[in-house]
This record gives sequence, structure tokens and C-alpha cells, in this order.
Amino acid sequence: MREDFWSWRAAMYALAETLDPASIHRISRIAFDELAAAGVRTVGEFHYVHHQPDGTPYAQRTLLAEQVIDAALAAGLRIALLRVAYARGGPNDPPLAPAQRRFVDRDVDHVLADVDTLRRKYHDHPDVRVGIAPHSVRAVPPSWLAPLADHARHHGLPLHMHVAEQPAEIDACLGETNKRPLELLADHGLLDERFVAVHATHLLPHEARLLASSFACICPTTERDLGDGLPDLAALRAAGAQICVGIDSHVLCEPLEEIRALETGERLRTLRRNHTSAEQLWRDGSLVSARACGFADAGGEVEVDVHDPALALVDEEVLLDAVVFGAPSRVLRRV
Repeated sequence: MREDFWSWRAAMYALAETLDPASIHRISRIAFDELAAAGVRTVGEFHYVHHQPDGTPYAQRTLLAEQVIDAALAAGLRIALLRVAYARGGPNDPPLAPAQRRFVDRDVDHVLADVDTLRRKYHDHPDVRVGIAPHSVRAVPPSWLAPLADHARHHGLPLHMHVAEQPAEIDACLGETNKRPLELLADHGLLDERFVAVHATHLLPHEARLLASSFACICPTTERDLGDGLPDLAALRAAGAQICVGIDSHVLCEPLEEIRALETGERLRTLRRNHTSAEQLWRDGSLVSARACGFADAGGEVEVDVHDPALALVDEEVLLDAVVFGAPSRVLRRV
């Protein structure tokens, strides 16, 4: 059997069918506790299990989103709940997989109503932000893009979207619209200072330039686990895109591995070393990532356990280099 992104997605769908409010809270709490123990302060949760298994909304439509938020707060994290918009199985409306019924809303107004419910509920909470996440050009028709972008812009919300993660996504978008994904998003007004292109793996040079005022969220451990490919970070940085990191599928909870992989992935792609400093990588993984989630700061200090064996014999002046390029996340403790 061929194993790739699409076979992984089928397994993920099988799990999604089993979730209920109690289990989604329990699983989220375990994931968030693991992040907190590794020194993470802020999580952006790309949340798209909204409804009951048959697709019927819960009486409290935002119940599952609120379970996720509560789990993050209980773990001591700040959270941006990125409410996903999901309308279809793909261009030309292929049949939905059973699990996808839990993701789908009948129209864009239902999505925006849920976003507004969450915004009102958490408006004054310092550790909660609410954003909008059109899932992808596969799952969201072009007609939904402008209303979602306009709502995010009007209310100052983060706007995240999977972009160009897989070649098949690009091919489908070209077949439906005659445009590549970022070209389509530019035409519909999504690309501004709040927009976060998640993955941004398979971009042409002119598409990197389209992200000049936006964020690119790279998820290295997930991208290599799924065989997605390596993004051209040099082109993104040269264009002015802000680089942030995500853990995505949570296959590995090593925040330091995520940020160092920005550099080591570039080394593999270009066959040379030393593209980005430890200071910049640390900033990408802390302040820039927090800003992509709607927070103005990195959320506090991190203490480094200088007595950990991974940091033995390290001089103080190169401590950050040693942490970023050679230490496991166990050396970090939130203060």
C-alpha cells in the first residue's frame, strides 16, 4: 500500500469520527500539557471538528471549540482558536468522506456566526484570540474567500489557511480556477498582514513575493512525516514574509526541533550551511509565531536548564546557539 499524505488523512478521518465533547477535551488537554511542559506559551489551534458525527450541529454550535479553548487554558497556554471554514470535499463536489460531515457548514454565514459567538464569549479574555481559517482551496469554494477575508479584516482577526502543501492541491486549483492557490487568494483579497499561509511548501518564485506582507507558517516535523516536501525559505525571507512555526499534526512535541528544522531543512534543500542565525530562529519560533496568532508579545520568559547534559561544556556566550541547534526541548522551562 502506498503511504503518503492522503493515506495519513484517511487515518485521521477515522479518528475524527470517534470524537465527542469529552474526548476532544481530554485529547486536547494531553496535547497542550505536553506543549506547556516543553516551554510553549502560545498555541494556534486550527479547529475543524464542529458538528456531531452525522453532520448535525450541536445545540450549542461552538461546543467543541469551547472544549478546546478550555483545555488550553487549563494547561496554562494562550490560544488562538482558528475556526475553520470547510464547505466541500473538493472542486466539482466529490462525495464527502463520512468524517468530513463533521467539518462542513452549509453556507459561509454559519461560519461567520460561530466566529462571532466565540468572539463575544472571549472578548475580554487576555489569553484567548479567535481567528478564521478557510481550510484550503480544496475545501473552500472561491465564492467564500472574500466574505471570510472581509470579516477577518473588519474585526482584526488572524486569517490562517493551508496553502500549497501538496501538488495535488495546486493541480485541483488550476483545474477549477486556472490559477495557483496563492494567485487565487491574492485575487480575493486575503493576502495582508493578518494572513498566515500554513505550509507554503510548493510555491513558484512569484508566489513567494505575494506573501511579502504576510506570514508563512512552516511545520517541519509534520511536513517531513507526511512527505510534503521542503519549502523555499530563502525566497520567502527575501520577499519579506514573516516566518513562524507550527507543530500541526503533533507527531512530535519538540518545539526546538521545529525551529532548528527551518535551518536544517534549508541545508538539505540548498546543500550548504548557515542560512539563519540562532537569534532569528528563536524569534521566528517565539515572537513572530505569537504575532501570527494575534498576540503582541511572546508571552513570557523561558528558563534554560544549563545543567542538562545536552548543555555540558557550553560557554555562556554561545548558549543560545547550543540550545537552538543542539538541545532537546526538555532544557526549556516556562517562567
